[in-house]
Amino acid sequence: MSIEHKVRLVEELFGRLENEISAFQSETNLHCRTGCGKCCSTPDIVASPLEFLPWALHLFLNGKAEEMLVELNNKSDSNCHLYRPLDVLDRSNGICSNYRYRGLICRLFGYAASRDKYGKLRLATCKIIKEEQQQNFKDTEEDISKGLYVPIFSDYYMQLSQIDNRLAITLLPINEALKIAIEEVLHYYAYRPFPDGLENLTEKKVI
Repeated sequence: MSIEHKVRLVEELFGRLENEISAFQSETNLHCRTGCGKCCSTPDIVASPLEFLPWALHLFLNGKAEEMLVELNNKSDSNCHLYRPLDVLDRSNGICSNYRYRGLICRLFGYAASRDKYGKLRLATCKIIKEEQQQNFKDTEEDISKGLYVPIFSDYYMQLSQIDNRLAITLLPINEALKIAIEEVLHYYAYRPFPDGLENLTEKKVI
C-alpha cells in the first residue's frame, strides 16, 4: 500500500473520530480549559508512528522533513517536540504546533474511554477536567454506564492497525514516533516520484 493511500485512510479514521468526539462533547458539555496544555507537556507520552504519517507527508511535501528530523535527533528532553508552551517557566499552558495533524493519542485523551479488568468503560480524562467539571464528569460517567456512546481507545487503535499493523502497534516515546514517521516517508520517496499531481505544487512551496 502506498504512503499516500495510508495517509488517506488515517485521515479518514481521524475524521470519523472528530465527528464522534464533537457529538460526545455536545452531549456531555465536557471541554478542555482554553489554552491548557497540561497533558501535552507531560513527559514520556507514547504514540505510534502511523498516527503521525499525515504530518510527516505534509512536512515532506513542503520540503521540511529533513530539517525536522535534524531537530528531533538533536532534542535532549522527552517532552513532545511539537508542543509550544506559552511560558518558559510554566509549561502547562501552550499550543500544539501540529494541531491539524496531531496524533491519535492527542485526539482521544480526554474524550475517550478504556475498559477496566471487569470490562467496564472508564472515561480517560485529565485531573483538571475531573476537578473543575465535577458534575459534568460524574454525569458523563453515569451516562456511559447507561449506554452513552463514547469512543474507545482499543477500538481506534485496532482500526489503525488495520491500515499498517507494523507502524500502528509499535508504541514509542512520542518524539521517536515522530522520527520514524518522517523516516518512513523519506525512505519511501527516496527512489519514487512525488505523489501524482503534487510535484509542481511542492516545488512552488519550497521556493
